Amino acid sequence: MDTNTFDVIVIGGGAAGFFAAINLKTKAPNLKIAILERGSQVLAKVKISGGGRCNVTHAEFMPRALSKNYPRGEKELLGPFHTFMTSDTLAWFEERGVHIKMEEDGRMFPVSNTSQTIIDCFLNEIYGLGVALLKEQPVKEIHKLDNSWSITTPKETFLSKKIVVATGSNPKIWNILSALNHTIVAPVASLFTFNIKDQRILDLPGVSSQVGIQVMDQKAKVVLQSQGPLLITHWGMSGPAILKLSAWGARILEALNYNFTIVVNWLIDHNQEDVLLDLLKLKLTYPKQTIAKYPQFDIPRRLWQSIVNTSGITPKEIWADIPKNKLKNLAQQLTQSYFEVSGKSTFKEEFVTAGGVALEEINFKTFESKIHPTLYFAGEVINVDAITGGFNFQNAWTSSYIVSKAISQSLQE
Repeated sequence: MDTNTFDVIVIGGGAAGFFAAINLKTKAPNLKIAILERGSQVLAKVKISGGGRCNVTHAEFMPRALSKNYPRGEKELLGPFHTFMTSDTLAWFEERGVHIKMEEDGRMFPVSNTSQTIIDCFLNEIYGLGVALLKEQPVKEIHKLDNSWSITTPKETFLSKKIVVATGSNPKIWNILSALNHTIVAPVASLFTFNIKDQRILDLPGVSSQVGIQVMDQKAKVVLQSQGPLLITHWGMSGPAILKLSAWGARILEALNYNFTIVVNWLIDHNQEDVLLDLLKLKLTYPKQTIAKYPQFDIPRRLWQSIVNTSGITPKEIWADIPKNKLKNLAQQLTQSYFEVSGKSTFKEEFVTAGGVALEEINFKTFESKIHPTLYFAGEVINVDAITGGFNFQNAWTSSYIVSKAISQSLQE
């Protein structure tokens, strides 16, 4: 076999590419396998993910419940998750000496608290198994031959019986796949925070609270809603509640050109009428207490003071002196705070796009192309994406494992 001829070439030296190559070589040690990476560094996204700790997966252990975290791919991933999911991921890493811990919110990280542990594990496996790792080999062309594939980089041309595309959100590779007659769903940002310039939150960066949120379109119609922790930032709002909206509403928010109104209920699901009754009780119970000084409803102090101030209540007013119209204002601000969103911000390390190879063109029992047998996909190159919390990595592990299983079976039959 020529030095540039392989049984399998994996395009992309990221999480999905490494996982596919390692599992394939483990199952079929006789196969000649190479990873082609366009840059000089591999596993770059793994290194910076989860704030440098690598959010390996999420503590969700039922396939159907796990699939619910994928705005695109929920239906398609249900079957694959029955083959390889969270518990399998944990076992895989444990077998290789990487211990994983669970945090309160369900996210799972290496006990070492550093992504380097995952990178070292992958590199040790690759070198130990004898997988060729070829860096600075950006793929320029892919051509289908009679019984193999031709893959051209600026340096050389490779031949391979099968190829696995694991390049994530890479427009150049999508263009190549489009030339091979695959449909590419146009990419849009999926995980992003909301840019909001508003006096009410200007001095509140770092404040977090449990909220309910609705997104309104230009006709004041509710088009999205979510609940969960909201984090006020220097540029607006972030946190799981916002990121969930950005994931599930990726295409809706793009259609609104990222300019829309959100309504925040700082008391999650309480309504204005009930809150007004609660405020009237507080007026009777604490008549001499300064309203702004003592936060109610478990709202953080600085946020409470901002809401009180927005309601027209002065810093020194006490409950006994407060007129009913101001209490109504306060009840409204607590349950229906309107904010104008003008744009988005994305964190490069957590950047995820909705888009990629159309799902109907993939066989999800093998992650093989329905258009070109012997062409496989793993990870985010296909139109699958998840909310934040380790779910995108789980998609990478699952798809890569199933690809490795399918290829090893087909080449050893």
